[in-house]
Amino acid sequence: MRDEEWGTRNSSLVPHFCCRAAIPHSLLLIPPLDKYAHLAALLREWNQKINVISRQDVAALETRHIQHSLAIADVIEFEAGARVLDVGTGGGLPGLPLAIRFPEVEFHLVDSIGKKIRVVEAIARELGLVNVTAEQARAETLTSRSEYVVSRAVAPLGELWRWVSGRLAPSRDAAIAARQGLYCLKGGALGDEIEQSRLRGVQVTPLSQLYPTEEFFATKAVVFVPARQSVQQ
Repeated sequence: MRDEEWGTRNSSLVPHFCCRAAIPHSLLLIPPLDKYAHLAALLREWNQKINVISRQDVAALETRHIQHSLAIADVIEFEAGARVLDVGTGGGLPGLPLAIRFPEVEFHLVDSIGKKIRVVEAIARELGLVNVTAEQARAETLTSRSEYVVSRAVAPLGELWRWVSGRLAPSRDAAIAARQGLYCLKGGALGDEIEQSRLRGVQVTPLSQLYPTEEFFATKAVVFVPARQSVQQ
C-alpha cells in the first residue's frame, strides 16, 4: 500500500479510554483502506485539540504520516502473534497504521506524554484495533519485552538503541531471530549518526527506492538495527 489516497471522513471525538470489551463487533469488520481513511480523519480531529502531529503536515497527513509509517511494512513482514513496541509514539505513529496493516500482531505504543497516550487509546478504540495497547512510560523503564521495536526519529540512533535493546525478547526460531531488532524511520544523511552509534549490522533502506515519485521520501529511510549484534569497542 504505497501510493493509495485514503482521503478523510468526518468523525466525532471519542472518550479518553480504550476498552477492548466495549468495541462494537461491527468495527472489527471495517476494511483496512476504510480504517486508514478513518485514522486520518481522527488524527485531524484530535490535532485541533491537542498538537499530536506537526500542523504544517496536516494537509499531507496521508503521505507524511500514514504512508511514511507503513514504509516499515515494506521492509519487515511481522509474523502473526509477534509483539511490537512503538517507542515515542506521539499521536500513534508508526504504531497505529502498522496495527491496521498487521491485525494479528500485538502492538504496544508508549510515550512519556500522557495526553498523547489518551489520544492513542481513543483512536484505537474508535478504529476497533483490539491488537493495540498504550502506556504512558519511557522506553527504558519498561519491563515487558517484544520481538520488534519500531520508532520514528525520536533520538539519535545510538541513544535510541540504548533505550530499547533491553526490551527485545530473542526468538528461538533462527529465521525470526535474524530479522528481530529496531526498525526506525530516519531522514537526512545517516552515515555519521550510524558511525557514532558504534552499532554493527545496521541496514538502511532508502525510501526513494520504494516511492520514487514522492518528493517527501527523497531523503527518508528505514534503518534496521539487528537484535543480534555487538557494539564496537
